[in-house]
Formats: sequence, C-alpha cells, structure tokens
Amino acid sequence: MEVTVLMLIVISVVLILLVRALWQTWDSSRTMAGIPGSLGWPIVGETFSFIAEFSSPAGIHSFIKKRQERYGKVFKSSVLGRFTVFLTGSEASKILLTGKDGMVSLNLSYAGRQVLGPTSLLHQNGEAHKRLRRLIAEPLSINALKKYFNFINSLAVETLDQWHGRQILVLEEASTFSLKVISNMIMSLEPTGEEQEKFRANFKIMSTSFSALPIKIPGTAFHRAMKARNRMIEMLDSIIAQRRTGDNFQQDFLESLVKKHSKDGYGEEDDDKLTDTQLKDNILTLLVAGHDTTTAALTWIIKFLEENPAVLERLHEEHREIHSAGSGLTWSDVNNMPYTNKVISESLRIATVIPWFSRKAAEDFKIDGYLIKKGWSLNLDVISIHHDPETFLDPLKFDPSRFDDKLKPYSYLGFGSGPRMCPGINLAKIEICIFIHHLVRRYKWKTLEKDNAVLPTLIRMPRNKYPIMVEPL
Repeated sequence: MEVTVLMLIVISVVLILLVRALWQTWDSSRTMAGIPGSLGWPIVGETFSFIAEFSSPAGIHSFIKKRQERYGKVFKSSVLGRFTVFLTGSEASKILLTGKDGMVSLNLSYAGRQVLGPTSLLHQNGEAHKRLRRLIAEPLSINALKKYFNFINSLAVETLDQWHGRQILVLEEASTFSLKVISNMIMSLEPTGEEQEKFRANFKIMSTSFSALPIKIPGTAFHRAMKARNRMIEMLDSIIAQRRTGDNFQQDFLESLVKKHSKDGYGEEDDDKLTDTQLKDNILTLLVAGHDTTTAALTWIIKFLEENPAVLERLHEEHREIHSAGSGLTWSDVNNMPYTNKVISESLRIATVIPWFSRKAAEDFKIDGYLIKKGWSLNLDVISIHHDPETFLDPLKFDPSRFDDKLKPYSYLGFGSGPRMCPGINLAKIEICIFIHHLVRRYKWKTLEKDNAVLPTLIRMPRNKYPIMVEPL
C-alpha cells in the first residue's frame, strides 16, 4: 500500500513538472514569437545540440554560427533549461555590457551561482555590485600588485627551468603557473607541498563545473563540484581563523580583507566591511576568475607566436632591448611592453577565450529592431564581434598592428567592458608579460600536433592542450 502511494506521488510530481515545462515552452514560444529561431523540445530545448557542439573544432561558436546563418544576428533558443536570445554587434555590445539605465543584469548559470556562492561579485547587480567591487578592487590595482612582482618573476623562471629539452603540454603548464600565482597572492599558499596539491585538486573540480547540468546526484559533475566547494570553504575557514588570532600573519589579499573589511557573522551590512560569507564567496570567485582566462590566454599566445614567425621576431626585438639594459627584468619593464600588449590583445581577439557574455533583461527594450522583454536571458556573441570584417580587415589573420590605432568602442572585448570589466585585468597582463619575456629570451619551440579544436568548456582552450617540443636558443 505504501509503495503504491509513493509511486502515485512520484508520478504526480513528474506529471506536474512535465505540464509546467510544456506550459513554459508554449508561453515562451508565444512571447518570443517575434524573434527568429527555435526553442526545440519541451524541457530539453536544444541542449543536446548545444552540448554536442562542444566537441566540434569551433566549440560553442559552432552552435551559434549555424543558427546565425539560418536566422540572422538575433535568434532565440533554449539551452541548459533557459529560454535565451543570442545577439551580436556593437549596438548589442554597448547595451548589454554597460547595463545602461539598468536595462540588463548579469545572468550566471544555476551551477555557477551555486558553486561560487550567493554573495559572489558575479551574482550581484546595481549598488550591491558597485560596493563589492570597490571593497575588493584595491588589492588588484597596479600599485598593490607591485609587491607580487618578485614572486611571479621567480616562479616564471623556475617553471621555464623545467622546460629544457622536454615535450610540454602548454595548457597544463600555464594552468599550474597561473594557479600558483593567484593562490599565493590571495592566501600566501606555497607553490609546492601537500596543501597546494589539495587546493589544486579541489579547484579543478570546482572550476570546470559551470557548464554542468545542475543535477546534484552523486557521480554528477555538479555534485562533485559542490563537494569540492565545501572542502575549499573549510580550508578558507581554517586560514581566516588563523589570521584573526594572529597565528599566521601574511601580507596578502586575504589579510587585507580580513583586517580592513571583514566582520564576523551574518549581521547587517556595513558599506566598508564584508561578512564572512561575502569574503569566502568572493575569494573563490577571484580564484576562478584569476586562473581560467589567464591560463587560456597564455596558451593561445604561445600557440599563435609559433604560427607567426614575423610576429615572434618583432617580439624578440622588444625583449632583447629590455634584456640589453643588463639589470634583469624590472617592474618598470613589465609596465613598458607596448608590442607585447598588442600581441596579448590580438591573441584574445582571435581566440576569444570568453565566447559570450550572459545577461538578463531588467526591462523591455528594443535592439536591432527586435523587442526584448523583461526577464529574458540574453547572450552576447563575442566571437562574431571579434571576427567582424567591417571592424577587423581579414579577421582570421594574426596581426597585432591592428591595435596601433584606437578601435571603435565595444568592438574589442578581450577583458570585457563597462562596469563588469574583468577586475583582474592588471594581474593577467603582468603574469603574461613576465612569462612571455623569459620564454622568448630562452627558448624556441615547435608544435607536435596541429589541431585547432577546443575543449568542451565555457572558457575556450585548445583541446590537445597544445603539445610542444622546447629547445634552448
């Protein structure tokens, strides 16, 4: 009898969810009738097609490009449980990234919101976002980053010391390097040892879960990510407790927030302080943001330099001049590498490591002649913007000289734009400039496998991890 009742309850719940999904699909089809595109099947939408395209050479962009060719610059779809409008172009870029007049807000995936936590900077909007960004911005300023120069410089040299005459998976090496930098900068974690290994293991599980289906069942990527998050939080709890008792004083990012900004408990907000929850959620956010994009960018740069010998030679010239000064790399040198910075920008343009920015309409507005309704999810297609031939002549050609002149606003989004521009832009550029300086001064390299496919992640990275053979100059 009890089993029969339980089965009836389960069947009823399933039917209710199915009816709700059918209603949502019908209602969205009706309200989005003016937008070209397809919402696919009830519940799943076009999710299976979306996931399948991850494995194609173009990655996520393959999914977008096929629909742009069929429907145009603006089209609708339903992926990962969301009814979404995909857009591209400078007008869309300006509206979605500036958030002008509160028209849009950030729109993280459910998995991303859960893994980073409810008070993450990436989950806040309006005044709450401005406040959080202000509180965590100071340790990421150019002046504040200066004290980490010697550590980053030494780590780059030590990392490259191990490359001599070896086959290297650049993506793995870049990941290890950037994670050691950000973990040391934030919490003074030593680059080697048991704590670093535990940290890296949990971090990798957590940071690769943002495109996971939000199913919290043992064995799923989302379940593993939440377990890893819990372990990371326990680690932070222990470190914060030590800092408050003065047992482990360090001059790092965490110390500055603990001493200057954080407060115990979950009481009323103070404009100049963070609660413990805000502190931990945003430490995790900065770890993810400070690792993934830098790892991808550094890998693509090394790949593009090998494929473009003329660019590499010009880069050599810039770094030979720095080396000829005879005093070794200095902080002043890192902030005076104009051609290196153009190489970084062109690499981020062609690779487009973040292929889209996700937003939600906070009010009704029109874009490219289409009416966007309040509450709709919106994805700005950045790859199409970066490969627009009207802005970038011969867009597939690797040409850093494109950045000799000022570009049209919102046509280059390597680090985003507007109030949500990447807060770690200065750190990323410093890491890359230091690493590239020592690399091009010491080694030449050759790829072991020609493959332009990307990994099935929301951050675009080479699928083969870019294997190379390294030789000393």
